Amino acid sequence: MAEGRGRRPQSGLAERIINATLQTKPKGHTHWSSRTLAKAQGVHASTVQRIWREHGLQPHRQETFKLSRDPLFVAKLLDVVGVYLNPPQNAVVLCIDEKSQIQALDRTQPGLPMKRGRCGTWTHDYVRNGTTTLFAALNVAAGTISGRCFPRHRHQEFLRFLRQIDAEYAPELELHLVMDNYGTHKTEQVKRWLKRHPRFKVHFIPTSSSWLNMVERWFAEITGKAVRRGSFSSVPDLIAAIEQFIAEWNRNPKPFIWTARAEDILEKIERCRRRLEEIKPGCTARRGRKKAAQRV
Repeated sequence: MAEGRGRRPQSGLAERIINATLQTKPKGHTHWSSRTLAKAQGVHASTVQRIWREHGLQPHRQETFKLSRDPLFVAKLLDVVGVYLNPPQNAVVLCIDEKSQIQALDRTQPGLPMKRGRCGTWTHDYVRNGTTTLFAALNVAAGTISGRCFPRHRHQEFLRFLRQIDAEYAPELELHLVMDNYGTHKTEQVKRWLKRHPRFKVHFIPTSSSWLNMVERWFAEITGKAVRRGSFSSVPDLIAAIEQFIAEWNRNPKPFIWTARAEDILEKIERCRRRLEEIKPGCTARRGRKKAAQRV
């Protein structure tokens, strides 16, 4: 019999609900909903919701992750976090990356504006009017952004962006660049240019670790506030919106403060590795045998 209002909860009910949520799945589904689990357990959906809320369970949500396999992960992590927490004297730390393939999307019909009791609307379909790539450099201390849009993101465009940064900052300052391992950043042309400009010091983040590059946090800002809900009839319209957002941001910049210590990050990653090994020991064993075979 389903649990009714005002009745005392069944003995062991919470534990049963939690175990079912964590250890089972409904047939033909990837996860439980409060109604499907309530029906399976013979209780009311509000009871399942209450137990989930009390124990921090959210089966409908799922987050993504990826552990880096960079053999120099620890060294790169210590280097980048060290630059964030203890920046060099008489230097500027810049987080650099490209946001590629930003689409100039235009809606097929005009939307209705927001009013009291109703949110704004737009059509579900759209027209693609081309793309642009935004090169951006976040000044970690000041929070300001240097940005420039290009139709492509090759090493030629990257060099033009580096020259722009070189011109924006006083020549006596060292410029420490935090960036990823994208091939554009490591071409012979880029290496020769950096060698001729020794004030540029490069700090590469580990592979599959974009969360270490703080400009990614700013990319989330421009995407959510200027791009995703915009309607652009052409690429120049899109570029104009991007440039306006950057200009407004730089009038009142908001630095992102890095607080995580490298030791805490490494400890968290090690816990994650141990957990994965507990869940899928066979996969870990196969990877170990494959590496051993490669060494032989």
